[in-house]
Amino acid sequence: MKYMMFVCSDTEPDTGTADWPDIEVWVSENDARGRRLEGSKLAAVSAATTVRVRNGELLVSDGPFAETKEVIVGFDLLECADLDEAIEVARAHPMAWGGRLELRPLVDL
Repeated sequence: MKYMMFVCSDTEPDTGTADWPDIEVWVSENDARGRRLEGSKLAAVSAATTVRVRNGELLVSDGPFAETKEVIVGFDLLECADLDEAIEVARAHPMAWGGRLELRPLVDL
């Protein structure tokens, strides 16, 4: 099953003393196991463009639509047997400590 894992910033990162995992190790291990199909860091929020159509009119604005302190900073497309495996993959990601990870299953259309 495929999952989109949104990598998000968080205003309350872990303050524990344990070392965070290394992102390069996480990427290498999950690429080698075929669980990470694709992923990337995103440009800063200041580079975002929001596109909407309302009453037939194109509305384009700079930045994200929502005013929030937490933002999506990257993504990974995962292929896992089930949600439990996807959670274990996310648990080992450094941003599980410093941010938030949101897992969503992809829906076949």
